[in-house]
Amino acid sequence: MARKSVNSSQIALPLVSAGSGEAQRIVVGAANAKVIEALQSPESWPFGTAVLTGPERSGKSLLGRWARAQGIEVVDGADKLDEADIFHRWNAVQDGGSRAGEKLLLIADCTPWEITLPDLKSRLGGSLQLAIGDPDDAMAAALIEAHAEARALTLAEGAADYLVPRTRRSFADIEALIATVDRISLERQAPATMSVWRAALEALHGPDQQKLL
Repeated sequence: MARKSVNSSQIALPLVSAGSGEAQRIVVGAANAKVIEALQSPESWPFGTAVLTGPERSGKSLLGRWARAQGIEVVDGADKLDEADIFHRWNAVQDGGSRAGEKLLLIADCTPWEITLPDLKSRLGGSLQLAIGDPDDAMAAALIEAHAEARALTLAEGAADYLVPRTRRSFADIEALIATVDRISLERQAPATMSVWRAALEALHGPDQQKLL
């Protein structure tokens, strides 16, 4: 089937090397474009603070690494830390005492982030809320390419057109799919062509994977 062109804009992360299995870049699509736009304008954040949430493996930590490189204080996994500590960090930004230029990015793995400390809840409620959504078809195709690139895996032509309609629209599932394609290709000592794609889909989704169409 014909596919619309994929937006190739991206934020490069040169610290990750090819073949590592970890995405080398942040793929930009409908699910995260507004988030990335906001991260690039921290001067507009209410109270100098933004809260980033999103699905598993959606690139939150990668975005945090990028933001840290821009001089923003980043707390990854903020929902797992002591709420009093987060509250003190928020206050430090308001007092101009943050070591990273009075901007704070809090990354939470839990969506929604349930905060029990009333003072923290009210203050973060007034901060910028950034949420990554699920990938659409165009972004799923770009993610397939990015994960293959990270694994130094060469996919035969037409991989995205075949795989996108047959896999679930989640960052974690797309990453798992390419990891499975890579594993089966290595086990068979065969190129990643349609027979390998089919085996990977069946391994992940079961023999009824064609019903995902």
